[in-house]
Amino acid sequence: MGFIASAVLVSSVTLPLIHSAFQNEKSLFQKTTRGIRFYLATPRLRGLLAMNVAVTAAGAMVIVNTVVIVQAKFKLDAQDTALALAFFGGGSMLAALSVPALLKRFSDRSLMLSASLLLVLGLLIASQISDLKQLLVIWTLLGIGYALVQTPSGRLLTRSAHPEDRPDLFAAQFSLSHACWLLAYPLAGWLGANWGMTNTFIVFALIASLAATVGWRLWPSNDLSEIEHCHDELPEGHPHLKEGQRHHKHPYVIDDLHIRWPR
Repeated sequence: MGFIASAVLVSSVTLPLIHSAFQNEKSLFQKTTRGIRFYLATPRLRGLLAMNVAVTAAGAMVIVNTVVIVQAKFKLDAQDTALALAFFGGGSMLAALSVPALLKRFSDRSLMLSASLLLVLGLLIASQISDLKQLLVIWTLLGIGYALVQTPSGRLLTRSAHPEDRPDLFAAQFSLSHACWLLAYPLAGWLGANWGMTNTFIVFALIASLAATVGWRLWPSNDLSEIEHCHDELPEGHPHLKEGQRHHKHPYVIDDLHIRWPR
């Protein structure tokens, strides 16, 4: 039913015509890595990638190990497993619906970093889970933190590229975030089976903590949209040099003319 509803929503949308972003790209390597190159050159998106690691640390523990905790550790049934996953999903839905209101009061950076810390706290508390009621509360908190990082990410990607480059940037986000899942899923299962759940939660809390710290360092607090910069490399009369001014200021994104972030 969810897939059918998604198909109906997608079919109801008129997609804008976008000029090819590859017209100046010649090699296959440049075409396939364009989005990732632009992504990794943008400080706020490097911070987002780090926070994706925190998200996958929490998400993998929920998705992989809920059934182990509920049915093997607590000796409950599949219905309780479904209930636990529903609380995680409910927390994420509640947070996602709250994001528009929260972003009127807090910056993307503040909200997403706070959510990353919530994931760390939830994983640490989860290491001491002893019954289903505690699990439901903690899974709700993890769902909230999960969505508060994931939901605003689309705004960051949109803000960080020209319309014609956004498909490449969104594809890069999809690829890089799923690379994190590719590592987190088997690690959660292997550690859970060999080290026990308590130790696994602590390890994943440390991973999420390190990821949140890296995200805080990589994403500058003074994340300006318009940045003064200079184009010494462009020839005289280039269309980008308005009134011949090499030193100018405008909304800055990584593209073919701006390949590095200004210091």
